[in-house]
Amino acid sequence: MLPTRTDVLVIGAGPTGLTVAASLCAQGRDVTVVDSQAAGDNTSRAAVVHARTLEVLEPLGVSGRLAGQGIHAPRFTIRDRDRVLVPVEFDDLPTAYPYTLMISQAETERTLLERLEELGGRVARPYTLESLTQDGEEVTAVMTDGSTVRAKYAVGADGMHSTVREQAGIGFTGGQYGESFSLADVRLSGGVPDDEVVLYFSPAGLVVVAPLPGGIHRIVATVDAAPAVPDAAFVQALLDGRGPQRERAVVREVLWGSRFRVHHRVADTYRAGRVVLAGDAAHVHSPAGGQGMNTGIQDATALGEALGAALRGEEGAVDAYAAARRPVAEQVVAFAGRLTGLATTPRRLRPVRNLVLRTLARVPAFRRSLAWRLSGLVYRG
Repeated sequence: MLPTRTDVLVIGAGPTGLTVAASLCAQGRDVTVVDSQAAGDNTSRAAVVHARTLEVLEPLGVSGRLAGQGIHAPRFTIRDRDRVLVPVEFDDLPTAYPYTLMISQAETERTLLERLEELGGRVARPYTLESLTQDGEEVTAVMTDGSTVRAKYAVGADGMHSTVREQAGIGFTGGQYGESFSLADVRLSGGVPDDEVVLYFSPAGLVVVAPLPGGIHRIVATVDAAPAVPDAAFVQALLDGRGPQRERAVVREVLWGSRFRVHHRVADTYRAGRVVLAGDAAHVHSPAGGQGMNTGIQDATALGEALGAALRGEEGAVDAYAAARRPVAEQVVAFAGRLTGLATTPRRLRPVRNLVLRTLARVPAFRRSLAWRLSGLVYRG
């Protein structure tokens, strides 16, 4: 049963929604989280937790738990087949987390949910939002089963197709990439590292190969028409056409696969009265660089603090959240778009692109700037 009243109603129990709720519970606030799924999502796209995300999760007591479960990858490389175009090292960054943490989003969600429950919170399932209205004092949410919850604030953490954003009348400006994306978790042998994230550039499109715990690799690739469920032959063709050549990467088993299309959009505003957006409800973009979930979690920690302040009477804190986080989303969308554009450079321009990247890679300041951008440390403060 849902309560009839709560301080904050969070719609969506993905990483963003769970983090907002945990932050508020840690401040002693009454929070209600609802999600339309009967259980947590056990298959997911995100597999990267960057340094800045681990930093902002520290106050919630989550960072150490996550770091103990995943693979610490201190290096990210952009390659054209076997040739390294740009090496990016994280191990000299000024942070307690000088690496990219490779961990399934399912594990990240499980860890965040455990922490939320330890703090006294819970997720009510399955409840689907039907309508959302507000006045100057509170928000009223009606679920499809007729349940009604009144809250001082409502958070839309319900993804790209956000009902909260739609009900609040907030626009979602941007477009859609022409390619679809294929995603698979596979067991590999051969020429791929097990402690490094590799972004392979190819005229046929990009392919990202990233290690996960348990001897698994996550494969993400742009494809004109991706199959609904990629099989071993399809993933093998992607790696043969775009991945390493000197030592072939061989697909031994496909554990899970999917396809999706990606938009590049940012919400016109993050706040409409007592309704606030975070995560994919507020911004979506290419998966290049692994920024999506990380930006959402960083939204969430900032929003949790802002809502806590607003509930103490500091109303301007929510506006400050919106003013600070929306420009970050615009930067992330632009950065991911640039990486995707570089990866899909036409064949005739590929030598020029490679020459430019190799030249830039000789400049330490360029490599360091890229490390700060990928790690999210550039968004400190």
